[in-house]
Amino acid sequence: MIIGVPKEIKNNENRVGLTPAGVAELRKHGHELYVQSTAGLGSGFQDAEYEEAGATVLATIEEVYAKAEMIVKVKEPIAQEYPLIKENQLLFTYFHFASGEELTHAMIERKAVCLAYETVELPSRALPLLIPMSEVAGRMAPQEGAKYLEKPLKGRGILLGGVPGVKPAEVLVLGAGIVGTQAAKIAAGLGAQVTIMDISLNRLRELDDFMPKNVVTQYSNEYNIRAAIKTADLIIGAVLIPGAKAPHLITREMLKTMKPGTVLVDVAVDQGGCIETCKPTTHENPTFIIDDIVHYCVANMPGAVPYTSTLALTNATLPYAVKLANLGWQEACRRDEALRLGLNVVHGEVVYKGVAEAWNLPLVDVQNVLEGATV
Repeated sequence: MIIGVPKEIKNNENRVGLTPAGVAELRKHGHELYVQSTAGLGSGFQDAEYEEAGATVLATIEEVYAKAEMIVKVKEPIAQEYPLIKENQLLFTYFHFASGEELTHAMIERKAVCLAYETVELPSRALPLLIPMSEVAGRMAPQEGAKYLEKPLKGRGILLGGVPGVKPAEVLVLGAGIVGTQAAKIAAGLGAQVTIMDISLNRLRELDDFMPKNVVTQYSNEYNIRAAIKTADLIIGAVLIPGAKAPHLITREMLKTMKPGTVLVDVAVDQGGCIETCKPTTHENPTFIIDDIVHYCVANMPGAVPYTSTLALTNATLPYAVKLANLGWQEACRRDEALRLGLNVVHGEVVYKGVAEAWNLPLVDVQNVLEGATV
C-alpha cells in the first residue's frame, strides 16, 4: 500500500502521524511511504531520519495526498485539506466528528474512508488509540491549571500545593476514566486536595483503593457538582462518551456560584466539552474569561509536548496501521472488531451511531459496507 504522512497544519500542532521507526516497520512489510518535508520537525525528527528509514520525502502536502492510498495523521483534516482528499482514500487519524459538523459533511462529500482513532474500541470497551493521548492530556491538565491559577494570568493567585500553614488548592475532576485518573494523580502529587467524580461506583471503588489520601471520590450528580464547584479552585472536565458529544455537566449559570479566578480546564472540548461555556482554543490563545472564570479549552493539548506525544501515539497506532496496510481496510475491519468500530464515514455515508445522532444524519449499517453492498 502507498502510505502518506502529511505535515500537520492545525494551529500549533507539532505532532506527526508516524515516527521514523514507524516508517521502518511499514517498509519492512513492503509498503511505500511518502512523508512531507519537515512533517516530523516539531516532534524532533529530521527529514534525513525518515529517508534513512525508507520513506521518500516530498516537498508539499499536495504531493503527499495525491500519491497516498492511506493517509496517517494526528488531527482531523482542516478546510484547506478537504480538496486534497480523494474518493476511496483511507484517512487514519483523530476525527471527533460529533463536535465538527462542517468536517462531517466535508468527509461525506469527499467520499473518503474515515477511520477514527478515538472510536477504535476493544471488547473490554477500552479505547487503545485514545488512551495514550488521554494519558498525556490528563497529566497536562493540572500542570496547565496550576499555571493559569497564577494572578498575572487572571487566576485566583493560589499555589496548587499550598505551603506549611496555608491550605492547598481544591481541585475537582469530573470523570474517572483515563484523563480523570491521570489528572487526579498529578494534582495530588503536586499537593492539592482533590475530589474526583464519576457515575460508576465500581470505578470509584477502584480509585479509592490506590489513590493517595488527598484524593477523595464522590458520586457524580448535579447536586454534588453544584456544591463542589463553589469551593473548587481548579475544575478539570474529563468526561467521554466514545464518538458522541460530551454532556454539559457545568452550565453557564453555574459560573456565578464559583469563586472569581477559578480555572476550568475542559479536556473534553474535542467532543464538544462538558462545560457549556467552553469553546475550542489554541496553544497560541489558550484561555478566555467569562464571569471572572478562566477557561482553558485547548483542543490539542498533547500538541504542546509533541516529542512525548508522537512516540506514545505511534506506539499505539502502528500495529493497526500495519494491519490496515497489509490487509486493506475492508479485510482488516472484517477481521478486527476494534478496527471496525473505528469506521465513522465511508464512501459518503455515516456508519457510526454517535456521529449520525450528533448531526441528525442517516446511519448506514457498516456491515453492508464491509460486504461490498451498495450503500
